[in-house]
Amino acid sequence: MVRLAYVQLAGCCGCLVSLADTYERLLDILDEVELVYCQTLMDEREVPECDVVLVEGAVCLNHEECVEEARELEEKAETIVALGACASTGNFMRYSRGNEQSAPTHEAFVPLTEVVDVDYAVPGCPPAPEAIERFLTLLLEGKTELLEPFAKLAEGKTEYCGCDLMYHVVNKNMCMGCGTCAAACPTRAIEVVDGRPVVNEDRCIKCGACFTQCPRTIWPGDEAIKELVMGGEEE
Repeated sequence: MVRLAYVQLAGCCGCLVSLADTYERLLDILDEVELVYCQTLMDEREVPECDVVLVEGAVCLNHEECVEEARELEEKAETIVALGACASTGNFMRYSRGNEQSAPTHEAFVPLTEVVDVDYAVPGCPPAPEAIERFLTLLLEGKTELLEPFAKLAEGKTEYCGCDLMYHVVNKNMCMGCGTCAAACPTRAIEVVDGRPVVNEDRCIKCGACFTQCPRTIWPGDEAIKELVMGGEEE
């Protein structure tokens, strides 16, 4: 039985809501694991030793306990998964200030991938429920070869932005005009004009949501991987 922990750092808890939106599929997943920690669902004070830990939210560098909790995960968990854009690329949390009403001086937020060694990062703001379910299914089944794109995102560059989208996709004539980038942008910095994305540099916060959600970027040509990331229906 796989021991699973769910940790929430600085964020909106949207990834947890997306996980809960898997409904019956979530029940199937929980039937295969032992949930040992989750602030929302159980009364546990500290993260115990576990096999897999899902972490949502960014790390507040001004918050000593938050940084310590994040670094302790390397000792307590065999596999660390950064769930969602805040944990994997920083998202708009890079530009956040406050996070807590009682601590308005908190202003330094970075993704989990820049603080600890993360094994996998699942992008999305939040990731689609289907994408979370498929990722967890592949992880629990040990099909690590299909999780390679998520491992690359966890260990590589984290400051993806609209400029990367234009350079790596649009300028190479790979854009198919699907509009996923515009839909993923949390600051509405992207507008699709004549089938191509146009980035407003004044609004772009370099969160990485558009680039990591685009099916023509870091993901290989395997259609199964693309459907996994985009949250498409299984055939």
